Amino acid sequence: MALKLLTATNSSQGFRGNDFDWCVEGELVHIGTVCARDRDDPDGGCGCGRSFAGLNSHRATTTAMVRDVPGFTDADYVLAIRSSLEQQGCDPSFAEHEAALLRCLVRDWPVGVVVERRLDEIVVRQVVQP
Repeated sequence: MALKLLTATNSSQGFRGNDFDWCVEGELVHIGTVCARDRDDPDGGCGCGRSFAGLNSHRATTTAMVRDVPGFTDADYVLAIRSSLEQQGCDPSFAEHEAALLRCLVRDWPVGVVVERRLDEIVVRQVVQP
């Protein structure tokens, strides 16, 4: 059985002039915090208000794709988020809650959907046929 999760993608990069993709294609991503510089503007100079953060690379991308990740369990997902938070010196106690929120976010989207972030809003940018 596969778990539907949010992953880094370079698909549809360039749709916005300030797109970037420094993650590893297909790596798990989460929604990071927004700094003061971007707090009121997703197109601010930092980029954190419009990006997803790679759990492994700790890099960022402005596009993420919903993918089925075969063999990955809910427990694996929590562990991946917890490990990423610990590596970054953040409080890992929210990993289970964050995993649940991310699973809810992608629940109704089909595999292949590419999304973008605009501060607290995550919207569909493109549907790619898997």
